[in-house]
Amino acid sequence: MRRSAWSSTLGRAKDRPALTRLPILVALLIGIVAGCASPSAAPPASSSPSGQPQQPLEATPLPLATPTLDVVTPERVGRSFLEAWAQGDYGLMYGLLTPDLRNELTAEAFAQTYSSALDATTTITVTVLPQTLNIDNDRAWIDFREVWATGVFGELQANNRLNMVRIGDQWWVAWDRGTIWPDLANGTRFVVEYQIPARANIYDYKGAGLAVPGTIVTVGVIPGQIQDEVLVLDTLSKVLDMTYADIQARYAGQPADWFIAIGDITGDESLAYDQALTLPGIERRERTARLYPLDGVGAHAVGWVSQIPAETYTAYRQRGYRGDEYVGISGLEAWGESILAGRNGVKLYLVSAEGTYLGGLAERAPERGRAIHATLDRDLQAQAEQALGDMRGAVVALDVHTGAIRALTSGPGFDNNIFVRPSDDWRRQAVIYDANQPLLNRAVFGQYPAGSAFKIVTISAALGPGGMTADTTFNCTGVWDALGIASRKACWLTTGHNDITLEDGLTASCNVVFYNVGVRLDGTDPTILPTYAKAFGLGEKTGLEALPESSGLVPDPEWKLATYHENWTVGDTVNMSIGQGYLLVTPLQLARMVAAVANGGTLYQPYLVDRVVGSGDILDKVTAPLVVGHLPVSEAHLTIIKDALLGVTTNPTIGTATHRFSGLDILVAGKTGTAEPGPAGAMSHSWFIGYFPADNPQFAMAVLAENAGEGSTVAAPLFRQIVEGYYGLPITPLPQLTPAP
Repeated sequence: MRRSAWSSTLGRAKDRPALTRLPILVALLIGIVAGCASPSAAPPASSSPSGQPQQPLEATPLPLATPTLDVVTPERVGRSFLEAWAQGDYGLMYGLLTPDLRNELTAEAFAQTYSSALDATTTITVTVLPQTLNIDNDRAWIDFREVWATGVFGELQANNRLNMVRIGDQWWVAWDRGTIWPDLANGTRFVVEYQIPARANIYDYKGAGLAVPGTIVTVGVIPGQIQDEVLVLDTLSKVLDMTYADIQARYAGQPADWFIAIGDITGDESLAYDQALTLPGIERRERTARLYPLDGVGAHAVGWVSQIPAETYTAYRQRGYRGDEYVGISGLEAWGESILAGRNGVKLYLVSAEGTYLGGLAERAPERGRAIHATLDRDLQAQAEQALGDMRGAVVALDVHTGAIRALTSGPGFDNNIFVRPSDDWRRQAVIYDANQPLLNRAVFGQYPAGSAFKIVTISAALGPGGMTADTTFNCTGVWDALGIASRKACWLTTGHNDITLEDGLTASCNVVFYNVGVRLDGTDPTILPTYAKAFGLGEKTGLEALPESSGLVPDPEWKLATYHENWTVGDTVNMSIGQGYLLVTPLQLARMVAAVANGGTLYQPYLVDRVVGSGDILDKVTAPLVVGHLPVSEAHLTIIKDALLGVTTNPTIGTATHRFSGLDILVAGKTGTAEPGPAGAMSHSWFIGYFPADNPQFAMAVLAENAGEGSTVAAPLFRQIVEGYYGLPITPLPQLTPAP
């Protein structure tokens, strides 16, 4: 017999192919080095069933001639098998097994044996550290150390052996399940036991539940027990909001004695319909589930849970998930998954082929989830959602003194409970494929021209480097052709505003005033207006942590040259001066901008998580307001702007929204905006941004109605309704609106 030492140098392996749900990287580099005869066989390999780290075996390298390539040797067979393991090539490994093993075991079963072991242990990478090669006539073996890096249990280590036999002139791998892990010989298997803590709740900042545990009741039928089918159909149709035909289709052709699920309702709904649901043939089955009260208030911000998506299954398993849990898919549910779910308790142990417990390998204790208290004010959120209804648009409300998001609404809305009710598949499909894109969070991800809401930025630049004053006067005849007849533009007021000051121009939203301001700013420096826009927080993400957001776009000469290979023109500045051209903003950005105006010029980073609370009401995290900038506006100039914004809602002569806020007990300051979208013939986007109470600002809010018309006609009345609803005032009906195309 001869015994050779092998090097234990570590190498990198490729990703394992999709034969398993867990991608395994087997790091391996086998250096076949010299060997010499040995008087006795090596002792049997030892294992570490406890999973505790052990030091690799020491091996003394001895010279060995490289095998001749045309001679099949145990060195080459062993090397090929282990390298194939490194590549995840189970097919090649299978081809090296002895013929009798391949007759007994299919390639699929062989691969599955590896997959099951690695998946059960949440193994991410495997490192093989070869020690010695031993040859004894028709037998050979490689002693090696294997280290499994798991997602849950840390490192599992064991000494192992790869056995080979010679049949005729060929060497083969004499494989058994112990080759994977020594303790798996003789039918022993890994068993994993999970302890799953309850998912923690999501609350608004006052403690009202936004995502809580509840009961879902699956309502179904046992066809053979139905006595009065018409009465059953009528009852289920009312309870589940389904047609007779849809209900019948669920149980048609099914076995008479089976329970056939028809639809899901909440535990409260089950109690409300308790008597009706006792008809012969109707049966109910309960389960605990995640629920979103008030039909999913704040669905875009709170998000929802669902079964683990196939594309992320592996990653969740490696984190210690059993695989059948409901996990956060969007919103706070997704962002706070590890916070809300806590950590599963997991035990790994061995069981014999007969089912006898053989001992534990590793264990991880469970950790309870922690509750998330969002910054949302559920009452304000509900009013925003009610006002917006099924319109395409968004509402964002911020605390002007902190940047906390008090309402974040995108329309059309949806009920996030449909994602936790299995029978609501048709409702989910309807939402997913709705042309109005209810799942799109327009509040943070939608990008729109700002329209006249941007004039707040323009007047700030005019009062600053533009060198103008509040009393600088312009003449508006209703049309403007200072750049030539071919570039003629109009004011929204076709009769014109006549002589009008800069301050009144903001209150009246006179386009001609701002066209002229744009020309003057461009003549001074074409970068002034883009620079001011960026200083107001536009053209970049706000830094909101919990939700993905768009950056919007603030064009400037450098951007235009790089994008279109064209020089910036005075016309570009003129267009931007009224919030048109290439400029794009999000509702969140405009809400933050007007909040900074309200609070005296401070830009805060918006945030959605107020605090995280662990067991025993221990505060694990409290979000502190974060100042990220200051408006480049002096206190005196800011006073001018705020007076003009108050005039928008109170000046009966020139205020563009005075008629919409007349009689409101809560003082509002703000700015209307009518933004022209790109496609020809499309209706304008309607904006109203403002703050309230104007005499002591608490909230700043941006309201967008997509393709709905003028700002004063649509967005301003919506803004008023939200304010009225929040303060418990009578709701003023909306004016007759033209349906969006």
